[in-house]
Formats: sequence, structure tokens, C-alpha cells
Amino acid sequence: MPGKPGMYLPEVPYHVIQRGNNRGVCFFADQDYQFYLECLGDASQRYGVSVRAYVLTTNHVHLLMMSVRSHSISRAMQSIGRR
Repeated sequence: MPGKPGMYLPEVPYHVIQRGNNRGVCFFADQDYQFYLECLGDASQRYGVSVRAYVLTTNHVHLLMMSVRSHSISRAMQSIGRR
């Protein structure tokens, strides 16, 4: 179920957490981590989001993100989630 629409101010860092389904495991092998980082890079370039820091754990991800446009973080995370 999607969360409430976020209000993002340009050039303000946001801490974003993405969890696995039912807090289950997201990454099973090293290739899974690499694929996620590729998706993150693609989405950040496409939607104009700057990723300042990240932590990938087995069942969730922490991201420190900044955007230029108001809804770019939401759109970037939606794009990653679909892949």
C-alpha cells in the first residue's frame, strides 16, 4: 500500500527508507545489491535526484537524497520499486 504523498523541498536532504515486502529479505546475492545500485543510478539521473549516501542491508535500504524538483524523489523511488 503506498504511503501519503510526500512534500519535498528542493535542495533539502531527505532520509528515505525502503523495506522488503513484510520486512522480508530484499537482497539474496551480491548481484542483487549491484542491480539495485544500477536502478538507483538510472532513476536518480532520470528524475534529477542526488543520492548523497546509502546503506544497503539484507532487508531494507537507507538513502539520503536531495532533489531539484518537487516530486522527483517520489518518482525515483516508484521507478526503483517497479524494477
